Amino acid sequence: MGAAGRAHRAADEHQGGLMAVRARQWLVPMAPALLLLGLFVAGPVLWSFYVSFTNAALTGAAATDPEFVGLENFRRLFSDPALWHSAWLTVVFTVGSAVIGQNCLGMLIAVLTQHRNRWLRAGVGTVVVSAWVLPELVAAFAVYAFLNSEGTLNNLLVAVGLEPRDWLYSVPMLAVILGNVWRGTAFSMLVYQASLSEVPSDLVEAAEMDGAGPFRRFWHVTLPIIRRSVLTNLMLITLQTIGLFTLIYVLTAGGPNAATQTLPLLMYDSAFEFHEIGYGATISLVLLLIGGLFAAVYAKSLGDPDSRGDGA
Repeated sequence: MGAAGRAHRAADEHQGGLMAVRARQWLVPMAPALLLLGLFVAGPVLWSFYVSFTNAALTGAAATDPEFVGLENFRRLFSDPALWHSAWLTVVFTVGSAVIGQNCLGMLIAVLTQHRNRWLRAGVGTVVVSAWVLPELVAAFAVYAFLNSEGTLNNLLVAVGLEPRDWLYSVPMLAVILGNVWRGTAFSMLVYQASLSEVPSDLVEAAEMDGAGPFRRFWHVTLPIIRRSVLTNLMLITLQTIGLFTLIYVLTAGGPNAATQTLPLLMYDSAFEFHEIGYGATISLVLLLIGGLFAAVYAKSLGDPDSRGDGA
């Protein structure tokens, strides 16, 4: 091997050594996070995937010695009308309480309080955030105390001469949607308050000088700049809402007549009420698939060059 060949080989070895060092420098700090992700995220997903191919149960022989049943759980699931009913309710609940409710109300509060007196902003922020910082179970019982047949809302209606209603039974889906909007709007509000503070004021002032009204300024100037923040917020609150369990369970337990039995509640009933762990794990994979579809749509929108703005 000539001198040129040895020099080329030495350069390759040096480059390979640098890459190895950089890989170690990246991997060592990330190792704890990767370990936790593998243990608490990938681990349960893989376990659910395995169990969905068995007849695992909480009681009986299948509890101690589950058998491999192949695709039986999936065939049973996709022929079960309860799956499609719960999947539809999950989409309705997610769109109503997250995409429309929390997202739009959070944006509205952020816009209306922008450039207002700091005491007004602090007061509104405190009221909205107070619901968000409550533990989910406590917030659920607060909503129940407000909406049940003898709750605060009906007492107020009676005080002004109106007929009370059993809201959790007459309009159960609307009740759980409003409950989740009340609790979760603060996150969207905080995201949009931070995003709006980064919008260049000179662009807004230039649009105002050109004769654009408040709505046109927001639609054509502000919204394109914070569009990435909108998409990020939508992705986060959508994924959180799809798997929501406690609030719905406390308010209606999925009833009446399965009118609010979203996929998390169907999964819980199958696995822990009817003791069919394998079947419940199969439902969890469908829930995971729906969440993945929403995440893929948002991720594609975030990566689309036409959706890029200056917002965070």
